Amino acid sequence: MKPLSITRLLCTLLGAIALLPAVQAQTPSTIDKGNLTIAFTGDMPGTGYQDGLMIGYDGEILQRIADAVKLKVKPALMEWSGTIASVQAKRVDVMAGTMGWTEQRAKIMTLSDPIHYFKNGITQSNKNNWSHLKDLEGKKVGTITGFSFIPELRKIAGLQLTMYDTSDAAVRDLLAGRIDAVIGDPPVMQYAISRNPQWNVRFNAFVDANPDFPLLTGLGQVVFGLNKDNPELAQAVNAEIAKLWQGCELKKIGSKYGLVQDVWYVPAGQNFRAGVDRPADWKLPSCK
Repeated sequence: MKPLSITRLLCTLLGAIALLPAVQAQTPSTIDKGNLTIAFTGDMPGTGYQDGLMIGYDGEILQRIADAVKLKVKPALMEWSGTIASVQAKRVDVMAGTMGWTEQRAKIMTLSDPIHYFKNGITQSNKNNWSHLKDLEGKKVGTITGFSFIPELRKIAGLQLTMYDTSDAAVRDLLAGRIDAVIGDPPVMQYAISRNPQWNVRFNAFVDANPDFPLLTGLGQVVFGLNKDNPELAQAVNAEIAKLWQGCELKKIGSKYGLVQDVWYVPAGQNFRAGVDRPADWKLPSCK
């Protein structure tokens, strides 16, 4: 018998490999085996739960991630003020709800790669057209308990700050005239305004670029928060997010919820994460 040629030998080996079962991505461990427990607020367009599936921009992304790693979504609806504590206490695997990246949060949680960008701004009556920090001086302003930029709001001269547990409560007081403006999640504010034109309310992004107010006037990154003791889950989440950026799927998801402008997907501003919770040469993902 003649020895097999190299070519025939390679073909034989490749054929044998093709018959082997496909290697599946390993399912990461979670607090409730087989489930991905998600803390979320239910504020659209970020998160919701309907017919056994996560909905909303953040929600759809987490649903895709869960499906990809073969986990069943287990919803944990709660107020914003309880989401971070639930991650830290390992009562949930991940939290979502248009959460912005901050260095302080990066110290207590593992924060995912961004799923979109944003600029903070002022929700106000159509009678006004405020877009500067100075426009809030001496005004009654509402925001949500636990938001990262609260210390910066307190630095604005004469601003009277009222805290709310939900965006709905803050907007109700704005409509009733009890406060002059709301500083809330930009996607939540724009989504609500677009569906309620009878409110006669507008959202203006801050035009300032003030280094003394980096969270209010800088580039925001929306992220998911995970417990630091589960790096495997964080790695799986970031791997799926990377795929969604590469295929521009994030913009397709966003189009369902009014997030269609490039501002949500093209970073314009300083990359605060490089050298903090990412390598110094880490670049922000982008999609047009």
